[in-house]
Amino acid sequence: MRRITIGSFIAAAALLVPVGIGTATAATPATATYVTASDWGTGFEGKVTVKAGTSPLTSWKVEFDLPAANSVSSAWDADMTKSGNHYTFANKPWNGALAAGASVSFGFNGAPGGLSGVLNCKLNGAPCGGGPTEPSPTPTVTPTVTPTPTPTVTPTDDPGTPGGKKLVGYFTEWGVYGRNYHVKNLATSGTAAKLTHILYAFGNTTGGRCSIGDSYADYDKAYTADQSVDGVADTWDQPLRGNFNQLRKLKKAYPNLKVLWSFGGWTWSGGFTQAAANPAAFAESCYNLVKDPRWADVFDGIDIDWEYPNACGLTCDTSGPNAFKNVVSAVRAKFGSSALVTAAITADGSSGGKLDVTDYAGAAASLNWLMPMTYDFFGAWDAKGPTAPHSPLTSYTGIPKEGFNSDAAIQKLKAKGVPASKLLLGVGFYGRGWTGVTQAAPGGTATGAAPGTYEAGIEDYKVIKTKCPVTGTVAGTAYGFCGGQWWSYDTPATIAGKMTYAKNQGLGGAFFWETSGDTANGELVSAMAGGLR
Repeated sequence: MRRITIGSFIAAAALLVPVGIGTATAATPATATYVTASDWGTGFEGKVTVKAGTSPLTSWKVEFDLPAANSVSSAWDADMTKSGNHYTFANKPWNGALAAGASVSFGFNGAPGGLSGVLNCKLNGAPCGGGPTEPSPTPTVTPTVTPTPTPTVTPTDDPGTPGGKKLVGYFTEWGVYGRNYHVKNLATSGTAAKLTHILYAFGNTTGGRCSIGDSYADYDKAYTADQSVDGVADTWDQPLRGNFNQLRKLKKAYPNLKVLWSFGGWTWSGGFTQAAANPAAFAESCYNLVKDPRWADVFDGIDIDWEYPNACGLTCDTSGPNAFKNVVSAVRAKFGSSALVTAAITADGSSGGKLDVTDYAGAAASLNWLMPMTYDFFGAWDAKGPTAPHSPLTSYTGIPKEGFNSDAAIQKLKAKGVPASKLLLGVGFYGRGWTGVTQAAPGGTATGAAPGTYEAGIEDYKVIKTKCPVTGTVAGTAYGFCGGQWWSYDTPATIAGKMTYAKNQGLGGAFFWETSGDTANGELVSAMAGGLR
């Protein structure tokens, strides 16, 4: 990351002014600082951090010029207008007010790369470095000089792993049943120590409103001492039990860990269509549920997992290309700038596919990050094959459908104006497989789905790694051919390659579905954490 300190020339000029005998403490001015967050040659991602000084800000407006060769195509967390190469960025309704010393950031994508800094920057009419609005053409001798403070870059709301990346994992509420996977397992496996965020899946969207998914698992199930995160048993009259209370205990043990409540998913996305008809009412219901006094301290935000806006998943939605943007905008407005608001989205990078029918770039302005679900591209729902990896990183010769790979989704989202730093790469902690296969290489025919522990055609990594060991790799992921079965899945080695890709692309990190699929000692999450460093 290149850091450009706007106003450094003003600070240097101030040092030339003679210092008088007396000194006094002056108010610290507001500042705006620019950095190039990412540069990929043909384009760049810029970030500006606005920081209030001694006095609070009720609103802010940053304007600057760019060199003639550069231009900005899209922005997020600010409203952008331009006149020639002069750009103005004004706060959104939800991030304009800043307390004294507080800060907020906005970003933008532009082209080409190689931008060394912005020109003539002003914050609310004053120089971004905090100097006077109209500096005199020659230095004026004054009895007191207060050095211009060096603007600082405020860290993102979540610094992430030691490498600065987010590592996000889904925890399923139903895992406490047949899978016997509990919040405590996040600690004993070492997973909690490596994650930056947990997505608790799922809340329902009944009637276009956020609602409880499974009340027993969420807040009623009683835990014995040996099952509990802190070794303390629940009591019969305890006001909060279940997963929510265990997550509270986990956050106490891991203070940097944040938890978001995820709503929707494949099964419970039907209510989003009604939510799109009244986004404000939907947002109000979500806020009231997430901020319920019984568990308000458990959740740091909300995740929207709509499968899929203006397209078909389990059900079909025809709300239009702006529906998703309108819903997440309303959620952001209700939850405010301090809460985390994220979304899991389609990874269909095909021409005219799901990524092309919804304004994901417009929605990104209201989201902390987006998670294209770069898995489940292929599977035994096509019972006769051809066999293909369910989570290919790249395309390959013979891939059944072009655009169905992780890189295609990432490149399409970036081209649409979604900032790379707001994109997380998805990894599946499971394999997908066929039976009746005679060909070891991808592309073979099959007779149906291979048997799985909980569902045909799918199996946890912790099982499949020994059930059908790796016999080859394709498109950055692995596969195994065994006893007429063909399985594709990621391993620590292929995950390392995917994390390198995420870093090279300037992505914000990675996420996975879901925690119970990993080994008892967290092989896969360890590979992700190590790869993101």
